[in-house]
Amino acid sequence: MDVEVKLNTVNMMVWVHKECDVIEEEALTKLQEAWDSSEQKDECIVRLNDLEGTYWMGTEIGHGFQGVTLGVDGSCKDGRMGSGCCKFWEKGKGKCVQVCREDEGTSSNKPELGGVVLTLQSAALSEDALLLYNNETVLRIIRKWVGQGGKTTFDTAKDADILQEIICLLTQRVRAGRATFLIKVKSYRGELINERAETLAEEGRTISDDDKR
Repeated sequence: MDVEVKLNTVNMMVWVHKECDVIEEEALTKLQEAWDSSEQKDECIVRLNDLEGTYWMGTEIGHGFQGVTLGVDGSCKDGRMGSGCCKFWEKGKGKCVQVCREDEGTSSNKPELGGVVLTLQSAALSEDALLLYNNETVLRIIRKWVGQGGKTTFDTAKDADILQEIICLLTQRVRAGRATFLIKVKSYRGELINERAETLAEEGRTISDDDKR
């Protein structure tokens, strides 16, 4: 078989219906903006009306929570770590930080735990919170401290100072009578809030060393 390989010269194609004779100017403008965009990820807008509402309510996150919904992620690459979090419905907003202590060695869990702290700090004590993570290991680490009384200790825990801050923030929420749900979601499924948190975590890695935490 004679197979010829050639590098594709474009990374996107636009398909239209064969019976489409006229395209509105607004649609053409949006297509041009998407074509010219330098962003590495597709942008996604959640609409909870009509058929789109049915679709989004059936996704893993659901988008029907009555309190605040936050996404969180951590990034570890090239010896630098970053954490990011964002609130659902707040387009373009979010928080990101560079996580320090690289001299102790980098790991994926450290920036993920830092992201938990950042997320809990962003959740007001006046509302219930739904926190969405894609790292199951981090949730297991936190779960060990639920209902364990005085038997658990920070002496042997990795990243004990970050974990201690997480426990303190969760305790504050319990005392305020607010529910906090920590939910594992799958990665790379196009969930808007998860993708945004990942982008923020990557931005956190590039923050100046003078501003790292």
